[in-house]
Amino acid sequence: MAHSWYHAESSARKFGGVANDYLSIHAWFDETKSYLALPGHRALRHHTLGIFECERIFGVTLTNSAGRKVPVRFIGEQHVREDCRRIPTVADWLKALPITPWMVNGVLLEDVEIEPEDADLKAWKQAVANSQTILGYADWNTQHLMRATKVAA
Repeated sequence: MAHSWYHAESSARKFGGVANDYLSIHAWFDETKSYLALPGHRALRHHTLGIFECERIFGVTLTNSAGRKVPVRFIGEQHVREDCRRIPTVADWLKALPITPWMVNGVLLEDVEIEPEDADLKAWKQAVANSQTILGYADWNTQHLMRATKVAA
């Protein structure tokens, strides 16, 4: 389906009430489109674990506007089945994931990767460009100062 609203309308037909009763749950499943506007966004929540996570966030049941208690897991299963025609597991999504070199070349990092006097704006920008940090400059600099202080102690 193209939009959470259509899932919500489908829930209202299945469980009673109105589409707005269900919209927040369906929007949660499709929120991952903000990260990846391709069908692969579904790998983040459209699976068994995602359904249980939805239940943890929204509660075991939802009381719709008709006063009917509906298990949130029923709503989650409906959403995933409408998008995937089945309910995959996380393993189903991951086993199709192509493994690329950056995923499997882990190393132990040096205690001090950059000497504090070299931890300048240019080095931080390079670390960001190389996907080695998501920290802002101030936090990144603090992290390097902490490591240097710990090693010296």
